[in-house]
Amino acid sequence: MTPIRVAIAGASGRMGRMLIEAALRDDEVVLAAAFDRPGTPFIGRDAGELVGVVSGVAIGDDPGAAIAAADCLIDFTRPEGTLVHLAQVREQGKAMVIGTTGFDAAGKAKIAAAAESVPIVFAPNMAVGVNAVFRLLEVAARILNEGYDVEVIEAHHRFKVDAPSGTALRMGEVVAGELGRDLETCAIYGREGVTGERRAETIGFSTIRGGDVVGDHTVLFAGIGERIEITHKSGSRMPYALGSLRAARYLGGRKAGLFDMQDVLGLR
Repeated sequence: MTPIRVAIAGASGRMGRMLIEAALRDDEVVLAAAFDRPGTPFIGRDAGELVGVVSGVAIGDDPGAAIAAADCLIDFTRPEGTLVHLAQVREQGKAMVIGTTGFDAAGKAKIAAAAESVPIVFAPNMAVGVNAVFRLLEVAARILNEGYDVEVIEAHHRFKVDAPSGTALRMGEVVAGELGRDLETCAIYGREGVTGERRAETIGFSTIRGGDVVGDHTVLFAGIGERIEITHKSGSRMPYALGSLRAARYLGGRKAGLFDMQDVLGLR
């Protein structure tokens, strides 16, 4: 199998460094390019320097050139930057793995439109374990469909800028879908003051931000006399990086289409 050539956006960031490390360890992947914003201190330096090795790939500040050198771009930056990169991926006919979260409806529509001409994996969480949890939640919601209140609790590091996390929202969507509810109308994002009794049809979200928490997610099904909790905890960002490389390999040879990690893992 010919290794897939990947370019990594946001190379000097927390996820960028993890992606570089994972790519350099993967025999089925070639680190073809890495780039970051102009003026970033690591521009011009070896990408492997960020993880203590020599890669022979210099970090650049030209997204177009980096995308041209690769088969697939992996992007965990910010929505505004990802959409700029998406336009260049589409123009050059490359593949893209999008792990960025926090898109609004218009941003998601642009991703879907681009996927009509290029292959894209777009998922709220790339970790294989989290995607296993999505499937477990489908089963749990199907069984616990009466008499159980649903709450989603998530915790992340102090630097995360969007809330609730994309993963927490996806968990809510999965449960709501199985229960025949519309998350947009039944979600409750935090509570304060005299809120009255909890309405049975709602799905609550609680967000914690602090320290260096990589990512903890729990879905609580609270019934009378019992509680069922389905939890995933990330000890590092490596699971996200490994899942992203798996997604990049999945896109090899595909011409177009919008996929997620459920597709990548064969869970459809």
